[in-house]
Amino acid sequence: MIPTLDDLGDVAGKRVLVRTDFNVPMDDGVITDDFRIRAALPTIQWLTSRGATVITASHLGRPKGRPDARYSMDPVRARLAELAPGVELLENLRFDPGEEGNDPAFAASLIDGIDAYVDDAFGACHRAHASIVGPPRVLPSAMGLLLQKEVEVLLGLREHPKRPFVAVLGGSKISDKLGVVESLLNVVDALVIGGAMCFTFLAAQGKPIGASLWEPDQVDTCARLLATSAARGKPIHLPEDIVGLDAGGNFATYGTRLPDGAKGFDIGPGSAAAFSDIVMDARTVFWNGPMGMFEDDRFAAGTRTVAQAMADTKAFTVVGGGDSAAALAQFRLDDEIDHVSTGGGASLELLELGDLPGLAALRGAPNA
Repeated sequence: MIPTLDDLGDVAGKRVLVRTDFNVPMDDGVITDDFRIRAALPTIQWLTSRGATVITASHLGRPKGRPDARYSMDPVRARLAELAPGVELLENLRFDPGEEGNDPAFAASLIDGIDAYVDDAFGACHRAHASIVGPPRVLPSAMGLLLQKEVEVLLGLREHPKRPFVAVLGGSKISDKLGVVESLLNVVDALVIGGAMCFTFLAAQGKPIGASLWEPDQVDTCARLLATSAARGKPIHLPEDIVGLDAGGNFATYGTRLPDGAKGFDIGPGSAAAFSDIVMDARTVFWNGPMGMFEDDRFAAGTRTVAQAMADTKAFTVVGGGDSAAALAQFRLDDEIDHVSTGGGASLELLELGDLPGLAALRGAPNA
């Protein structure tokens, strides 16, 4: 079993290190969305209300193992002070190469003078970094409330979803999601594929995709996945129409055969309607990855339509972090989803493998 906060015993007067995921979006040193900071508050408040002193630690961006003012935690620290006065925040963990290098000496420095450890950083739980896997080797440890909820929801999808269970996958690369597509074919009743990754599947069906983004080295893999899904009677739904730009750069709508020089940037209105119907008929839906280049208004309709269906369906809905969560926020639909995960990569890996390095570390803690 993975220890929970109750398994820490009496925390009054204890110094507790909480590994949080404060990797918030920033624009010129200003936080543009503090969702990840607010998401950690229930765990922080659980500890402080019971008399613990809380020290938080997080990474921010990719500073490559050395101090970099662009990735300073100062703006996060200022916001945290407003939301949870008196709670400390250490400097960016990735300023030290020992964090990503999983250096035991760096882990030891983090827990110097610390009595207990809590991992509430679901978004980093799939990385075997020093602050994630080091402290549970020696300290009484637990998962925080955020991490606990993520694990319950995502493992619930893997182990006992209400059916039909549909996964909607988008984004640009099939190679990033290959493992999860293969393992989802074991548990879902149907897969829906949009985003640029659909072009590699369409190419595997022998369809011309113009100058659209694709991965030639993954065509055989996509062909194999299509064959596997057909053999198991678990359909992979691909777009029937595509919106994009023709060779001259003009907005255009196509079927699934794109002429030379044409680039697809979104699923078409017919596909968006068909995908919505599938979402509406499901009892469980997991969505990860936009249907198109939603940052550009011309190519946002597919993602917006699927997001609206996710909001409207009576199914239990889970959105796997990252760009899908950003799209939901942009369309102001994030409150209409049952569970918006705080980790894109971590949610996919947990669905694929059923475990993460951070969870395995907690299971090995002295109090587990």
